Amino acid sequence: MSLQQLPEGTILAFDFGKKRIGVAVGNTLTTLAQPLKTIHHETNVQRFLAIEKMIQTWQPVLLVVGLPTHIDGTPHEMTNLSRRFAQRLHGRFNIPTVLVDERYTSQTAAIALREAVTTIKKQKAILDQVAAQQILQSFFDENKHAIT
Repeated sequence: MSLQQLPEGTILAFDFGKKRIGVAVGNTLTTLAQPLKTIHHETNVQRFLAIEKMIQTWQPVLLVVGLPTHIDGTPHEMTNLSRRFAQRLHGRFNIPTVLVDERYTSQTAAIALREAVTTIKKQKAILDQVAAQQILQSFFDENKHAIT
């Protein structure tokens, strides 16, 4: 799905992890992503309640989920878990959901945070949402030709 196919509006992006889910927000007009929140809840019920509140607040037209793979593109355990998470988002909220290659986003986010934030504790607190920001920005950048 491209930006051209979407109505104007907000997009939420997720960097799925077993312990945390980073969330970023952007919109189809500015095509700029910003970190939003890190979900730390232990149970899936709590995680999806937190996501539901964000969906009610932001009313997104699209959900973007990072798809992790090995450097060569082959899948691993988190690839399947991220696919399942994306399917659950779509099934539960009935909002179009796309997967975006997230290779290198966590590393790139860590580098950016090291340059901007001085303490490791502060970096860890926002790493997942910055990774989600990079996933969403990647989606925007890949689709720029559709809106220019």
